[in-house]
Amino acid sequence: MDQILGAIGIAMRETALFAACGFLLLGVSDLAVDLIWIGRTLWRRCTVYRRFQRASADTLPAPERPGRLAVFVPAWDEGAVIADMLRHSIATFEHPDYRIYVGCYPNDPATIAAVRGVADPRVRLVVGPVPGPTTKADCLNRLWEKMLQDEAAEGLGFKAVVLHDAEDVVHSAELRIFDLLIERFDLVQLPVLPLIDPNSRWIAGHYADEFAESHGKELVVREALGASLPSAGVGCAFCRDTLGEIAEEHGAPFDAESLTEDYELGLRLRPIGGTAAFVRLRAAAGRPMVMTREYFPGTREAAVSQKARWMVGIALSGWDRLGWNGGIAERWMRLRDRQAVLASLLLFAGYLSLLLWSVLFLARAFTRFEPDPIPPFLALLLELNLALLGWRLAMRSTFVALAYGWREGLRSIPRVVVSNIIAMMAARRAVFRYLSIRRTGSASWDKTAHFFPAQVPAE
Repeated sequence: MDQILGAIGIAMRETALFAACGFLLLGVSDLAVDLIWIGRTLWRRCTVYRRFQRASADTLPAPERPGRLAVFVPAWDEGAVIADMLRHSIATFEHPDYRIYVGCYPNDPATIAAVRGVADPRVRLVVGPVPGPTTKADCLNRLWEKMLQDEAAEGLGFKAVVLHDAEDVVHSAELRIFDLLIERFDLVQLPVLPLIDPNSRWIAGHYADEFAESHGKELVVREALGASLPSAGVGCAFCRDTLGEIAEEHGAPFDAESLTEDYELGLRLRPIGGTAAFVRLRAAAGRPMVMTREYFPGTREAAVSQKARWMVGIALSGWDRLGWNGGIAERWMRLRDRQAVLASLLLFAGYLSLLLWSVLFLARAFTRFEPDPIPPFLALLLELNLALLGWRLAMRSTFVALAYGWREGLRSIPRVVVSNIIAMMAARRAVFRYLSIRRTGSASWDKTAHFFPAQVPAE
């Protein structure tokens, strides 16, 4: 028995050392982002906002060249939500000239019928030529083709292409913001804030934690450093002319072979001279931000599936497709984007070492076994990581509390465990799916079931 426990002690120390070294590197990277955000925030409060009043959507000037906007909504198996989403969007958008293109498939009659049931001339149903699902990017390209046909037939071009999903709750001011700022930028991204699902506060709720921090801090830092700004695929607008240039070079604006075409398109803008802006703008003084809201997956299987798709597209295939171009800031941000699988491996090692330590603790309590002491170097690493973990939890809790209130801020702390478990499960699936894509050379739309709120929250 002592020999078995001794082997467990060795395994515990080795896995703990591996996890501690990795967590230290990731923790230092996170800390650097936090400090940059804090420094930028303090600087702007002490300089810019003392001289100028903060802008809000209701104080923005009119665009110099008002234009028509195209809203692309790819929809595969979305019969349960697409009609509600379209009706809400039509009733909500405060813009005089827009058109919503909804992409469907010939073998999805429920979604087609739901779109046709929305009787509004601003909604265009686009049924692709092949059965679905293909990829989301392929569906978006079909919408692009239909938009070009309309431009040719009507002799009037579009100014920007806005992306949304079939479950999105849009904001009334977003098209006005896009119409103005797309005159200065090739990509304009608004924050995305998941809705809290009262029936899934722990699984769906962990998305709220991650997006509150990512769209409250991470994208702000990326923009401040001059790194490429990835698109979230919803609540964003691309300059129509810029997409046209990309289409001329590559045959289509969206890469049909990509699982994360929105993310990649955002990163491809900078090398061709494109500009991007992440816009955190309140609807009015004292009002919430202009943002896109939606329910995220509320079951373990759906969350794992979605996270696995993101890992494949960003962390694995993104490495193959986009490489490591750019300066130090760009490479650092891409490294952060692609660390998800490694982080999941470190999490597994960390939880395993904790489990083995628990076995040794119980053995010491109930037997005469005395485990070897933890080496001083490993003890130092553990102390440093514990301090970084405390800081990380405090930062996440703060951002979640700012977005959702103090109760959700407190819930975000234990929800980290749920997030970690989903990440580890998703990493395993992502690796196998990535290998399958490399072997077969094809990818398909791996979507999750969506829900539209029965009562849309107030803006």
